[in-house]
Amino acid sequence: MRFHIVTIFPDFFAGPFACGVVSRAQSAGLLEIHVHDLRNWTYDRHRTVDDRPFGGGEGMLLKPQPLFEVVEAILPARTAFTKTVLLSAQGERFTQVMARDFARLEDLVLICGRYEGVDERVAEHLADYELSIGDFVLSGGELAAAMLVDAVSRLLRGVLGDERSSR
Repeated sequence: MRFHIVTIFPDFFAGPFACGVVSRAQSAGLLEIHVHDLRNWTYDRHRTVDDRPFGGGEGMLLKPQPLFEVVEAILPARTAFTKTVLLSAQGERFTQVMARDFARLEDLVLICGRYEGVDERVAEHLADYELSIGDFVLSGGELAAAMLVDAVSRLLRGVLGDERSSR
């Protein structure tokens, strides 16, 4: 399985995936984690990823253009075995049942929300799921993405020493 994490803070993931079950699974070739810096899909010299909401309001949103481009680069052809998840506070709550479903995929793209959120076109036209990890607000989707990767990884064949440990 391949996890693709889209973020503006790629260095965040050096810690969570450097030890434990996820690290051992990567070393054994049971899963791959690719972290994609969203700023690499911008075209201005400041590498701008945010903008004011089109309809007005407070705060800033992640712009849709770089998000659409990075997902297209990661998954040029989407299949039944590839899914894209937008991590946001207003999403449906992530569950163990979803983790089991995701463990059957070949590629899972995780978009880490930031600021006041993302442009609504991302949720409507790009993401297969908009998920939250709980009834609270985080500064961004990076911690949620790390938790989701851990939950799904435990369900992959061979990751745990005893399959019964994943229940």
